[in-house]
Parts: sequence; C-alpha cells; structure tokens
Amino acid sequence: MRRARTLTLLLALLGIQLGWLLAPAYACGCGAMVPDPARRIAVAQEQSVLRWDGRREEIVMRLTVTGDARHAAWIMPVPHRAGVRLGDPALFEQLARAVAPVHRTRYHFWPADGDWPFDGGDGAAGAPLPGAGAGVGVVDRQRLGPFDVARLTATDPDALGTWLHDHGFALPDRLRTALQPYVDRHWEYVAVRLAPRTERTALHGALDPLHLTFAADRPVYPMRLSRLARTPQSLGLYVLAAHRMEPRTAIGGAPPRVVFAGRLARPSGALGGLAAGTPYLTALDQRFPEPARISGDHELRRAAADTPVQQVFYEDRLREVAGVPAWLLTVGGGLLSALAAAALLVVRHSRRPVTAPPPLPPSEPLG
Repeated sequence: MRRARTLTLLLALLGIQLGWLLAPAYACGCGAMVPDPARRIAVAQEQSVLRWDGRREEIVMRLTVTGDARHAAWIMPVPHRAGVRLGDPALFEQLARAVAPVHRTRYHFWPADGDWPFDGGDGAAGAPLPGAGAGVGVVDRQRLGPFDVARLTATDPDALGTWLHDHGFALPDRLRTALQPYVDRHWEYVAVRLAPRTERTALHGALDPLHLTFAADRPVYPMRLSRLARTPQSLGLYVLAAHRMEPRTAIGGAPPRVVFAGRLARPSGALGGLAAGTPYLTALDQRFPEPARISGDHELRRAAADTPVQQVFYEDRLREVAGVPAWLLTVGGGLLSALAAAALLVVRHSRRPVTAPPPLPPSEPLG
C-alpha cells in the first residue's frame, strides 16, 4: 500500500514537471504569444530596438522561437496608429558589434589560483528573442513574409477577442482582461499571426524582424501583457535617442541594468539609417522572475547625464620575464642575494688575521 502511494506521488510530481516544461509561452517582452491548441512554442530569444526622436517612435523586434507549432499569434498594443513593415536582420548583428564588451589583459605579480604552483598540474581552462464587428475597427491587414498582420482599433476587449479568434488570432480568455487598460486609453493594436508559407512547416529559429512606426510624445515599450507569462521573462532592449535613456521604474522586475551607453561613431548600413538623428545608444537588460508582478509598460526618460558605459572583460595573467614568473625571479634573486651576502661574511671572517694575546708578565719567585 505504501509503495502504491509512493508511486502515485512520484507520477503526480512528474506530471507537474512535464506540464511546466511543455507549457506554452503565453507572453514575451513584446506582447502576448499564443500557439495553436495542443501545440507548444517558446520564445528562446527576443531582441528589440526602440528609436525615439521626440515625435515618432519606431520598434524593430526579432523573435527566435522553438517548438512544434505551425501557427501562433501575438498582439502588440501601440498608443497611436502604426505602420508595419519587415525589418533588416543585419540591424541586430550591427548592434551586437556596437555593444560588444572590450577585452583587456590585466597582469598580476603574485601567483593566483590556476597559476603555478597552485594550478594542480591541470592546464584546462573553464568556459565561461477581413471585416470588423461591433467594437472593432480594421485599419489594415497584410501579409509580410511569414506574418499575417492586422492593424486594429477596439472599444471593447471582448469584441476584440472575438474578432481575433474568428480570424485565426486565437487568444486565451484571460488576455481579454489584460487588454482592458489599453482599451480605456484608446490605444490601437498590431495583431500578428506567425504562419510559415508551407503549411506543414513548424515555426522554428530566428523569424524575420518586424518594424513598427507610430507617433509618440514620449517613448514607451509595451510590457503589460507579459504579466500573463507562466515562466520568468527577460527583456533585452536597445534604445536609440538623442541622449542616454532609462526606464522610469522597474515595473515589477529586477532593477534594469545598463550594459552599454554611448554615441555611435558614424554607423552605416541598417543601423546607420535607423540611428540618423538619434545617435545615442543605450542597451538595457532586465529580468522578471515573477511576471505576474509586472505593473505596466516601460516608459523611458532621459537620464541625468550622458555618462558612457562599456562592459570590460579582463583576462588575468601572471607577469613573466622571458617565460619565467616575475615573482619567482624576484624571490629567487632575493634569496640568492641573501645567500651570497652570508657567504661573503663567512669568507671575510675566515680570512681575518687572528691577533695573539699579549704575553703574561713573569711571575714573582716564591720567597
């Protein structure tokens, strides 16, 4: 009986763990993603670029997905009507090079862990993204690469959810409640259905970037829908503006970390075209261990100063002279000098003449 109960408990725990592993990623940092029923999809990596010139905002995003879903959908709220087009994948390669850490060598005199004689004799080194119904307006619908894109307005989140479901953009019921704040603020929506051209092809790998453009009197990156995620989330965001930028608050996540800040020196190609007029690049990284705590969207503001930030990775090396550790030469040389000095003292002492003691006075005869 006890063995049966133990087996039942183990199977239950295994079922829970499998449920966590196979649970679809209902949200990512750029909006809400929903796969086909009985399918799964996960966002392995998300890369986003936000450009703001004081009047207009542009967001370029690229998702890298894994799973077996052949269709999936996500929705991106925007404060004003957005234009949508395909982005240039080369943009993210250029950005990665622009913010790449600087590698420098740092020398130390005394041996550290891994240096002789503390290396243990092992030289191995460790390796360190159609028609409208009541309450919904269809601005436009278009096909862009693997994306079916609909630009929508809505005055009722239930009507919006119904329209999306009827036109292949199925969303979970709980997402309708999450959309209510955007409906109240009269935002619009970019609904994207990820569908490869070949029906039997699963969504996998890096997708083509999408480029959104809309009016904005202040820069904002929509994050509210990510609170529906069931697993910890992360946000990697590049911000192009006239000055260094920062989030106003952490919106329920860990404190945002600046991994790069600085002016771009004559960028070219896709990055040069996007950075024209907004040459200051800020790269932010943030973790959301508990997505349910996400309290709103990221509103960005100008930082107090345009202080540059550059990550530096140091490679520590033992200082050597002609392949010999400098500390060994120094210590060995000191010991040899001390031995030589001691030997010299001994030699000098051995060669010093011995002075005979003065003669004793003659003794007086005994009477």
